[in-house]
Amino acid sequence: MSLWRNRNYTIFLAIQALSVAGDSFSLIAIPLLVLHETGSVVQMGVLTGAAGVASLLTGTFAGVIADRLDRKRLLIVCDLARAVLYGMVPLVWILSPQIWLLYVVVPLGAAVGMIFQVTYVTVVPSLVEKEQLTQANGRLYAVYSAAGVGGPALAGLASQLYGPAVALGIDAVSFVISAVGLYFVRIRATEEAAKAVDRGGFFDGARFLWRHPVLRTLTILLTFYIFLTTGLDDIVIYYLKHDLGQNDDAVGVVLACAALGSVAGAAVVATVRKKLGFGATWIAAIALSGLAIAGVGLAPGAVGIAAAMTGFLFSGAIGGICSQSLRQEVTPSHLLGRVTSAFWTIHYALGPVGAAVLTLAVAGYGVPAVAAAAGSGILLIALAGTLTPVRRPHPETITPAEGT
Repeated sequence: MSLWRNRNYTIFLAIQALSVAGDSFSLIAIPLLVLHETGSVVQMGVLTGAAGVASLLTGTFAGVIADRLDRKRLLIVCDLARAVLYGMVPLVWILSPQIWLLYVVVPLGAAVGMIFQVTYVTVVPSLVEKEQLTQANGRLYAVYSAAGVGGPALAGLASQLYGPAVALGIDAVSFVISAVGLYFVRIRATEEAAKAVDRGGFFDGARFLWRHPVLRTLTILLTFYIFLTTGLDDIVIYYLKHDLGQNDDAVGVVLACAALGSVAGAAVVATVRKKLGFGATWIAAIALSGLAIAGVGLAPGAVGIAAAMTGFLFSGAIGGICSQSLRQEVTPSHLLGRVTSAFWTIHYALGPVGAAVLTLAVAGYGVPAVAAAAGSGILLIALAGTLTPVRRPHPETITPAEGT
């Protein structure tokens, strides 16, 4: 069946695209709330780090929840919980801005978001056929990214006109709409018998990753990649606002233009992987990411930063879709939640530290120097990939037993 004739996949695609557009408002609004009230890039980094720690801790049990509970209901509950959390901020801001509230809402929202993301990954294979996974993930990513093109621009405009708190409230509304839409999606039951008797935990997912040579190596390499990229949005926003003197809507326009890179990457990933194979595609994507991040520091103005970020998101889409599709292809459905949870928890482990290190380094050395250092580090990760099993063109044919 064609993906576009797949009713459940199409509904899922549409409602999640709307939710991602709403998330764009949070991406802009939260750093701007902190910057408006404190003027501190360090506090921006600390808040990003706090969200990363919450995601990391939640990741240790998110996969177990996704593998044990009804996945559709879990997605709906997560959406409603985030609607309540982010909806609190504009209500409180009406009376008086309270920065401390962000240190409560943002980590909790990140924790619930981790559960949602893990569950979302487990649902996609239940909506499409196995051979359609890379294409399906590519279209999901493309539509999400397209929603992200208009989202940041509108978020920046809303923040400029009404304040960042209102922009965050719009995200809360998008979660409610997403929850309603999910109610109408039918998710195919897969391997229910195995799921019913499987009472394993987080370490079952970690063991599966370790036994698969390519997944094992990807997890290690991406841990360092995430360390070098988690704070990128913060330093780009700080660079535009502090160093270049741009206003809020300009920040939104830059990130909206950059999101076109994700759309382009998602559109070509299935074709590129089919022609070049997994290894060459993933390694080239990582290398391009490094060049793009270095380019952020070399860019003379907002247009140059937008171009560099477009390259970064283009390559990130290709690498991310390849990685996610491979995990879905080789992992049994009843174990996919724990494998995804273990993968994300491990490779996000250094993310909070990275966000803090990057923003502290920016405060001391400036964005150009930090961007050049981070880009160089990512190029070394791509080089390391050429010396590992990641370089194999068809790792989906490897069984975990080969990695023992």
